[in-house]
Amino acid sequence: MNIVVCVKYVPDAQGDRGFEADNTTDRQGVDGLLSELDEYAVEAALQLFEAGEGEVTVLTMGPEDAVAAVKKSLQMGADKGVVVTDEAIAGSDSVATSLVLAEAIRKIGEEAPVDLVLTGLASTDGVMSVVPAMLAERLGLPQVTFASELAVEGSTVRIRRDDETASETIESSLPAVVSVTDQINEPRYPSFKGIMAAKKKPVQTWGLADLGVDAAQVGLDAAWSTVVEVTARPPRTAGEVVTDEGEGGTKLAQFLASRKFV
Repeated sequence: MNIVVCVKYVPDAQGDRGFEADNTTDRQGVDGLLSELDEYAVEAALQLFEAGEGEVTVLTMGPEDAVAAVKKSLQMGADKGVVVTDEAIAGSDSVATSLVLAEAIRKIGEEAPVDLVLTGLASTDGVMSVVPAMLAERLGLPQVTFASELAVEGSTVRIRRDDETASETIESSLPAVVSVTDQINEPRYPSFKGIMAAKKKPVQTWGLADLGVDAAQVGLDAAWSTVVEVTARPPRTAGEVVTDEGEGGTKLAQFLASRKFV
């Protein structure tokens, strides 16, 4: 089974993130890394691969530095990587992202048909969670989302999806697009052997011209959604300390009631 995992190179949430004058993320001011939620998709692909045959291709789009997200996935055990990078894609929204990824998946499928496209729940920077559905639409494939369990039997993929009141078991024919949650597995750490092996694994770099995508369809000017304003979060203030001198419980209840928590 040939699996493509779509991953994203995102600013480190532990860093001091900022924004450019056009309200896009300042990617130069903070280190980037593989989106944490995408690690679950990579791990899910590796587990499926280890149970059968085929290969796992990791795909990303972004600046040249985005190759770091692919290399981390290769260190975990993926077979090969593809990076789509082009100056024109800077500032692309979800619509443009889905276009580029879909064309890249089609191109990957020219070598061998793609059976399954896996994604994470959402990227940890935009957190919109819409790209999987857009990808499925563009590729003309069924989609099943928010998988907390995943299994493939023959030409069928089966997932479990949990909500607040029930768990659903959903089946779909392959090929399909599946997004997974952070409940599906525990991503492995790259071993020393995996890190060394990754250095020899192929990583292809494509531009928009390689995919036949018009530069006018991507980037900030072509975006269907725009961040119109960014406001820094106020600094944290010191909390209120309640000293228990026999009336601690009462004071806590009064504190919570004053804020309408109880």
